[in-house]
Amino acid sequence: MTSEPIAITALETPVPVIDLDVVGRNLSRMQAYADSHGLALRPHIKTHKLPRFAQAQVELGAVGITCQKLGEAEVMADAGLDDILISYPLIGPDKARRLAALARRATMRAAIDNPLALETVALAGQEAGRPIGVLVEFDSGMKRTGVTSVQEALALIAQVKAADGLRFDGLMTYPSSAATAEFVRAVKEAGVALPMVSGGGTPRAAYAHEIEGVTEMRVGTYIYNDRTLVELGAAGLGDCALHVHATVISRPTESRAILDCGSKTLSSDLIPRGASAGYGLLIDYPDAVIERLSEEHGMVDLSGCAVKPALGERVRILPNHVCVVTNLHNEVVVSRNGLVEGIWPVAARGLTR
Repeated sequence: MTSEPIAITALETPVPVIDLDVVGRNLSRMQAYADSHGLALRPHIKTHKLPRFAQAQVELGAVGITCQKLGEAEVMADAGLDDILISYPLIGPDKARRLAALARRATMRAAIDNPLALETVALAGQEAGRPIGVLVEFDSGMKRTGVTSVQEALALIAQVKAADGLRFDGLMTYPSSAATAEFVRAVKEAGVALPMVSGGGTPRAAYAHEIEGVTEMRVGTYIYNDRTLVELGAAGLGDCALHVHATVISRPTESRAILDCGSKTLSSDLIPRGASAGYGLLIDYPDAVIERLSEEHGMVDLSGCAVKPALGERVRILPNHVCVVTNLHNEVVVSRNGLVEGIWPVAARGLTR
């Protein structure tokens, strides 16, 4: 006896719901783009944190995956993913021990931008008894991690090549930009061969092939897309696979509605540079503004709406930044054609180390 399928409209709210058909289209589109331009695709799993989606990305042709934290990499290696880049500096003997354990069962690479991170990865390679690939990270304008001069990069490259337990695999940066090509060109002109140049960022992923020297794409958000990418013109509403379903739990005034989701559901991220207001887009009420969040409440300004949601009505919200939303939930609902296909644990959620 089989159970009747559950409609996603029957789910308790708030709940993140993923459309598997949209995910499938997004994954295939990005892989086809990479293949058509001779670029390796190494998706960043911090967006979904789900081993099943990481496996699907590799099955479609990704060369491996990118993780930001060792905890994420450990979850993915447990699920059988065997080519992993840690795109984050690892510092200290505890990190070295964990990286060594990973290197014994998967092909591991790590990004570095300083001698202490180099020392950590080298220690891991020596303990594992097999070399770990190193990408020297440089800053393309983000002003985050990454060396800021070609001279610093060349010095680190020389140290990598001289160290036991390491293999120099190339350069890494985020985001890819015109400055990326200039930096890569300067390193090559210094006589350094670059097996890989790994560039990142979904917003301008469609232009990765135009950046001289880039051989690999690290993109993550493309699997779901979000309101930020829609605002930037990198995706359409129909390309967005994850929505938070919520309920109007109060209508204190004609121009105000309260939702049963707050910062613990939607995150407190706003659209960069204030292009659009609010903490997410109400799909069916685009003129409404989620103007304020507390932990469990979403306060919505309805003054711009000709038609307003009713008390008790279910609404769909497109998150501003979907990667954060993923990390706020223990489980996600996966669906197809409006029906629930499963409830998946977010296996790599909350791993900050």
